[in-house]
Amino acid sequence: MLEEGRHEIPFELELPQRHLVSSFTGKHGSVCYLVKAVLQRPNHHDQHVCRELPIISHVDVNSPELVCPVSENNEKMVGRWIFASGPVSLKVNIERTGYNNGELVPIYAEIENCSSRLVMPKVVIYQIQTYKAKGKTISCKQVVASVRGNHVPSGCSVTWNGKTLKIPPVSPSILNSDILRVEYSLAVIVQIPGAKKLKVEFPVVIGTTPYNDFASRSLSMISGFSTGWLPLTLPDTPEAPPNYADVVPQEEFEQHRPPVSPSQQSEELERQPASQTFSYIHEFRFRPPPLYSEIDPNPMEYQTVFSV
Repeated sequence: MLEEGRHEIPFELELPQRHLVSSFTGKHGSVCYLVKAVLQRPNHHDQHVCRELPIISHVDVNSPELVCPVSENNEKMVGRWIFASGPVSLKVNIERTGYNNGELVPIYAEIENCSSRLVMPKVVIYQIQTYKAKGKTISCKQVVASVRGNHVPSGCSVTWNGKTLKIPPVSPSILNSDILRVEYSLAVIVQIPGAKKLKVEFPVVIGTTPYNDFASRSLSMISGFSTGWLPLTLPDTPEAPPNYADVVPQEEFEQHRPPVSPSQQSEELERQPASQTFSYIHEFRFRPPPLYSEIDPNPMEYQTVFSV
């Protein structure tokens, strides 16, 4: 109960824990969330106010199934029987199938025109809306982005080394609803005059999280180890340490060298191996490390030059 006057009440509402379908408005239906506030007054009609609450469901484009490259090829014979002029072949490759709004999609394609006609390739992104209600299904497909390539004359071929197409500001993919689905696909189409078009189409997912290139590279390395195509390289053999006598002055070396008796010298010569490698090991065996000192035993004059 509120007294007369102006009151501000900071209500808080927690969303359900389950995955909600993203807000969407399509051709045959929509998903909309509303927040409704009701004011009950004795002996009067209730007052209420509604406000729309946009909700975006989380779609991660860094999932393993969305960061792997995909490729596909197709071929079409232009003409029939004795009037056939030759085939038109198309091979397309994309680096991944998960993208975000505003991203540039690099497309790698090879188009070979062995027919007698002038063909023209283009890239298209479709949005496919699917509605299910009362046992019926309605779908609609529309173009949301496209880019054209150059014409390919007869007997020529064209290679796309990363032709880009920008993802427009569209709704993210809706894949968690039984009555409404919003999906996307990327298609490379070759238009052939007087014949059906040649097409290669890939499903793509429009997400809500930034693409993490480092995570995808790590995933590629892990998959490479699992498949065995990544070569296993061993580190090179480390270099031998420097000779102690070359680092320490002769006076300091003689000072810290332990005294050796004549009998020990003779036994040492008898035990000395013929191999040069073992002689190095034996030489480093009894040499002590240099003593720590903050005073340089070999001071040198340094000249410091300051430039502005």
